[in-house]
Amino acid sequence: MPSIATIWGSTRAERELPFPCDGVLPDAPFDLYRAVTVEAPAPVVFRWLCQLRVAPYSYDLLDNGGRRSPRELTPGLDELVVGQRFMIFTLAGFDPGRQITLRILPGRPRRLFGDLAVSYTVVPDGETRCRLVVKLRVDLPGDRLVARFRRTFLAWGDLVMMRKQLLTLKELAERDLLVGADRWERRPDLDDQHAVRSGR
Repeated sequence: MPSIATIWGSTRAERELPFPCDGVLPDAPFDLYRAVTVEAPAPVVFRWLCQLRVAPYSYDLLDNGGRRSPRELTPGLDELVVGQRFMIFTLAGFDPGRQITLRILPGRPRRLFGDLAVSYTVVPDGETRCRLVVKLRVDLPGDRLVARFRRTFLAWGDLVMMRKQLLTLKELAERDLLVGADRWERRPDLDDQHAVRSGR
């Protein structure tokens, strides 16, 4: 039975969608979903997702050595290439303006959390609003009881950290929309439903 720890913020329709991480770990037995509504255009939210290359945007005291995740966009972080580092992940795939899919690094991160793939998907809802929907696929080794305990621990721990992450990214994307309201323009390389801030 789904709980808030496994499906926080998501709708049934969103959970039934295909996600790119499904192909990264097709046999993973455990899925987590998280989602928020963001009052900002999809390209702005996607650009903030690119900031995850350098900072977690969650509880910085716990997972960023006390350093504050940047509150301004870092130039060049949206120049994505498969294989790039995203904190304790590598970039497994991306669709510009739409989604990034990450896989946890081998070694200590994978031993601690299991083999894990995650897709951050931006779903437009009009020109100035979108849904940020995240799916995690998790493959945790071990016998049935141990694996169940680790999955439960991971689900609740991830809920605490990712909820904070998504709400922080939401706040920053909505702030940028507000302060840049008089500097928005269409970019010809994006479809007509997208808007990006001038000069970005």
